Amino acid sequence: MPLEANDVLAALSRVRYPGFTRDIVSFGVVKDLRVEGGDVAFRVELGPGNPAVAAAIERDARAAVESLPGVRSIAIRVGGSAAPVAAGAPLPMAGIGAPGAAPSGPAAGLDPALVPGVRHLVAVASGKGGVGKSTVAVNLAVALAKRGARVGLVDADIYGPSIPLMMGVDERPALDASGSRLVPFERFGVRFMSIGFLVEKDQAVIWRGPMVMKAVEQLLRDVAWGELDVLIVDMPPGTGDAQLTLSQKVRLAGAVVVTTPQDVALADATKGVAMFRKVGVPVLGIVENMSFFTCPHCGERSEIFGHGGGREEARRLGVPFLGEIELDPAIRDGGDAGRPIVEASPESPRTAAFLSIADHVLQAIGAEASPSPKPGVLGWIQKWTGGGAEGR
Repeated sequence: MPLEANDVLAALSRVRYPGFTRDIVSFGVVKDLRVEGGDVAFRVELGPGNPAVAAAIERDARAAVESLPGVRSIAIRVGGSAAPVAAGAPLPMAGIGAPGAAPSGPAAGLDPALVPGVRHLVAVASGKGGVGKSTVAVNLAVALAKRGARVGLVDADIYGPSIPLMMGVDERPALDASGSRLVPFERFGVRFMSIGFLVEKDQAVIWRGPMVMKAVEQLLRDVAWGELDVLIVDMPPGTGDAQLTLSQKVRLAGAVVVTTPQDVALADATKGVAMFRKVGVPVLGIVENMSFFTCPHCGERSEIFGHGGGREEARRLGVPFLGEIELDPAIRDGGDAGRPIVEASPESPRTAAFLSIADHVLQAIGAEASPSPKPGVLGWIQKWTGGGAEGR
């Protein structure tokens, strides 16, 4: 039988993305596949990252395709957003075993020194506000800590920081012995930092894009995070400057996208998934928050915002569905009181749901739990907040 594209995809689906349990096809990095007779050509689109990852993917993908009967030649282009091969154009073939295009190096601006002690960075994002993204981020961080991981949580939601309230801390951070970095707070086994600790409680942060990007970078670089297995990044809603900064400056292990079941939230969640794919960040899965409500008096279940939309959208987009979170006053109470539900009610079904999501995340990223100030984030923030935090 002649070689077909489905045969090649089946072979590539056995190639794992380095450091993850998922394959390169399910991660959506295989692009522009063309098969003509025994000639195979495709592109592997990667975002910023370690060049060793690109080299490993090219090597393993080439070996997988070579194992197929009937393959005459293979051309693999590894890198960023290269132009696709036009339909009908000659395939840029190279013989089997011949080297393809050189793997791409680190993207311009990639800075591996931002968080040198952090093994995995995971973004928690949403396409729109009001879906409970920060609630999921906080409880996911605490759940990961309960699974034995060394966990950090950074509040990159510059315009609406909520981590201080949800983690129950209302004070200024201290500087470390070097006087150049902030010491993160720690509660419930999670180290955390937020711009909310560095501005007045009721003061609005009115900054333009470049300042937001600088603040996100400083919250990573100028905090003494130490050795962490996972650093959860609570992103602002949408697809703007903070998301671009992270994808350009650090290698994200993946993103968790939070939505509610209603169509208006799902539409924006779809855009969030598309954005992460465009910048080469693996989407670890979708969480459906406020999935249903159980009446505490009669036990009747009500699907206030609909139900199942997150699962269906995950299926349609080809990404994992990580789980459903119930709409429960106890979750809200925990956030308002600075004691997340995972900590406040460890035996509840809501906690079980967050622990399940944490297990999925750990499996997806392949993580195992491990055992005068120098100008820095404090000086930089104070410089811009002294005059009302207005963008210039």
